[in-house]
Amino acid sequence: MYKLYTMQRSGNSYKVRLALAMLNVPYEAVEIDILRGESRTPDYLAKNPSGQIPLLEVDGRYLAESNAILWYVAAETPLSPENRLARAEALQWMFFEQHALEPNIGAAYFWLSLVRGGRELQTHALEDWMERGYAALQVMENHLKTHQYFAAGQLTVADIALYGYTHVADRCDYDLSTFPAIRAWLRRVEQTPGFVAMDRQPGTEVVDAPSVAASA
Repeated sequence: MYKLYTMQRSGNSYKVRLALAMLNVPYEAVEIDILRGESRTPDYLAKNPSGQIPLLEVDGRYLAESNAILWYVAAETPLSPENRLARAEALQWMFFEQHALEPNIGAAYFWLSLVRGGRELQTHALEDWMERGYAALQVMENHLKTHQYFAAGQLTVADIALYGYTHVADRCDYDLSTFPAIRAWLRRVEQTPGFVAMDRQPGTEVVDAPSVAASA
């Protein structure tokens, strides 16, 4: 069984939990509160020197970076495109998520929603986060005007990667009312078999739950 070091309110951690839930894969969750420094202890740093979450333990080895973990758990499942070009397209959007979406919407969510007094601490950065975050949302909106999903014409790990922080954008000052295609896509993801919300407490067992794999 996988062991996932995660944080309930982390978008990056949620992406992995969501993929595992959609695939109906059991795992043991270990809550790590980065706001209390739990990812900076000697024990945790021995597992992941970057001191970040999520972290997946597999057969005594440790895999970091949320999108690398997504790619691993989704291998040979319906969440991973079979076609070589479609796989590259999925990776393209996952790279986009990490360099355009997560550093802006993810950062705004962390400081405005999770850190007490974060707005005052990051006043100087907020304008840049908003401008660049909206630019990333517009790229997504333009794609979704003519596509149901981001790669392979179906829900893939690319959608899960992008969903993680897009679905909380309205909690950190972003207005999604002018992005109808994104809002429709969010609803499609949420209607996928096995979907769980971010605030769903992770467990060690999954019993007879619907899943993407079962519906494929």
